[in-house]
Amino acid sequence: MARHNPAELSVGAVVLAIAGAFLVFAIANTGQGFGIGAYPLHAVFDHVDGLALGSDVRIAGVKIGSITGIKLDPKTYLADVHFSVADGIQLTDDSSATVSTDGLLGGKYLALATGGDEKILKPGDEITITQGSINLEGLIGKYLFPSPTGKSSKTGDAGPAAAPPAGQQSGQSGAASGGSIAPLK
Repeated sequence: MARHNPAELSVGAVVLAIAGAFLVFAIANTGQGFGIGAYPLHAVFDHVDGLALGSDVRIAGVKIGSITGIKLDPKTYLADVHFSVADGIQLTDDSSATVSTDGLLGGKYLALATGGDEKILKPGDEITITQGSINLEGLIGKYLFPSPTGKSSKTGDAGPAAAPPAGQQSGQSGAASGGSIAPLK
């Protein structure tokens, strides 16, 4: 039978103690904790790019819950996000939810903002005021690689043939032919 060196046993015990400390630290910092109560809510978004199960739910940058489920509604083709909120947090009926980013390259989280209504959301209720995630890659690509026609593809942009603002029609015809702009009176 093999004999174990007392030094080996003590090193093994220290390693197990450190691993246990890391486990306790990880559980405490995920908000899952032992016995911390939470209630479920959900919200519907048009885009939830980058949001994942376990992502943070925050108010004013403070974690108050986590994402518990994300599914596609087959009728509306919108993302239905289910999340938990700590028991001590009371959200009003007019609260809003936004898919936000932790910095330029950070992960996504659900940012909640409380409203001013007196009606409090109950477990299982829906937050109806939502804003989905913004596709940064698409926005950057839109400006780095404009459309081949030279026209802006953004809706609401004024093209080259757009009329000047109201009240500025007269006195500006000379500017197109190289003349100076006469002040409006």
